[in-house]
Amino acid sequence: MSEIEQRVAAGDLAFLPEEALREFVLERRWFGAKSRQVLEVRVATAVPLRSTKPLLAVALVEVRFQPGTHELYQLALGLRPEADGWEDGVVARADGWTAYDALADPLLAGELVHLIRGSRTLQAGEGTLEFSSLDGAAVGAAELEARPLGAEQSNSSVVFGEELILKVYRRLEAGVNPELELLRFLTERGFPHIAPLLGWYGYTGRLLDATLGILQRFVPGETDGWTFALRSLTGDPEAFLAQARRLGEVTGAMHVALASDASDPHFAPEEPSAEALGLLTATVDEEIEQVFLDLTDDGALAPIAGRGEEVREQLRQLTHIGAAGRVIRTHGDCHLGQVLWTGDDWVVLDFEGEPARPITERRRKRSPLRDVAGMLRSFAYAASAASLGEGADPPAGWETRARREFLAGYVPAVESSGLLPPGEEAFERLLAVFELEKAVYELRYELEVTYPDGATFTLRDPYAFLPTLGELDLHLAAEGRHEELYEKLGAHVREVDGVWGTSFAVWAPAARAVSVVGDFNGWDGRLHPMRALGGSGLWELFVPGLEDGARYKFELRTREGEVR
Repeated sequence: MSEIEQRVAAGDLAFLPEEALREFVLERRWFGAKSRQVLEVRVATAVPLRSTKPLLAVALVEVRFQPGTHELYQLALGLRPEADGWEDGVVARADGWTAYDALADPLLAGELVHLIRGSRTLQAGEGTLEFSSLDGAAVGAAELEARPLGAEQSNSSVVFGEELILKVYRRLEAGVNPELELLRFLTERGFPHIAPLLGWYGYTGRLLDATLGILQRFVPGETDGWTFALRSLTGDPEAFLAQARRLGEVTGAMHVALASDASDPHFAPEEPSAEALGLLTATVDEEIEQVFLDLTDDGALAPIAGRGEEVREQLRQLTHIGAAGRVIRTHGDCHLGQVLWTGDDWVVLDFEGEPARPITERRRKRSPLRDVAGMLRSFAYAASAASLGEGADPPAGWETRARREFLAGYVPAVESSGLLPPGEEAFERLLAVFELEKAVYELRYELEVTYPDGATFTLRDPYAFLPTLGELDLHLAAEGRHEELYEKLGAHVREVDGVWGTSFAVWAPAARAVSVVGDFNGWDGRLHPMRALGGSGLWELFVPGLEDGARYKFELRTREGEVR
């Protein structure tokens, strides 16, 4: 056994070059602190999982920031001799060995599934890695073809033979991940509209106790709800509307299932206190006041400037709700991107809750109408995205009809459960409070980016600026005669209408949607969707205030809904 093999077996990965590890982690899309000053990146602890080549270990990587804070990330690391010539997902090379992201290696990704199936417990140093299966449901993956999913936000996933999906959480927090809790609860009760849970694994030790990953049955689908809605809006608007009522029924059935066990204190429905309702409205009121105080003198904001008191008065009129129904465990981040249309029915995905919120908050019981408000706001976003990103104006009344159909399915599915406020007026008032809360949050999100260290950056509306590619550019590009197109594509700092910023352009004729992502928007593709310029295949956006030196790339969504 070589020295490297001995060190890995002992859980010692200190031989990995710090600079290479740092570069790998900071460049990953799932690294969520790109705007912060990083002082150090190191392996805090590691647990070896495989002693034969290729080696496998799970490492908890600590990223330290200024001043004195830190985050923990999970890296499943494979190690092969450099002579093997491995090149996928390379993290570092050291002492004749290549360390790489094990999820890029089907053999090692499958090893994690085998450990879940075997309910193995492995220990190293002060930590324990425990793998568990749900009633022996997990199956082997060695005979199944593995393919990593391209979209990585806060986790990474590998699909095995269109039968299993392994989700590995990257950024770790102490406590049980709510997705594991909710999926286990729903799977054990036979709820049909989820990808059933098969198993999971987690870490227990000095650093923290945390869920590291889950294994589910893979549910093939035609498309996610967001893509389905956009595709419908740009093609047959009735296609999505025909399934909106069923989406409401499934959402209602999910809430009824989550409220079905009064004997489980983590899931038993509860009556909200008057203090809780008062805190909700006080929080929304404070957010409204702050948002409108922070508005700039930008002319684009003139229609809403000075109307903060009007919005606060609307909130005050809504606060006389009376009975507010019950609070339960909810999805926590319910919108069109979190549901899958299989071609026959809806499946609900991603029960983590809003990743930016701490786990303790994501596990809190809330009114189910908060999920409903999130979905209804998502309909409004889809209508706007179709116009801004796809160049297709939604038919008149599309959002209103989508809302009506969804609620026509949701309310009958839930009304006998006692979860909703009694009476239509109380229901409408409470729903309006949650929608107002969502809208205010979105307004702040659109006007100002707040980084984790407290720094803020106020945004001007990119869509208030005309395209920087003109009709002549499009004409020459279409004929293949644009000899200076290379000077138009990519990113260029320029002045538009007296405002300095960066114009982005890319040719992606096969894409359904394109966004520009970078360290200026947290690598979040939802913030800067680009405009399609007719049928030219060109996509363009001017981002005001963005200076030279920012890192960026283009995020493409294929016609099949995959993100690349």
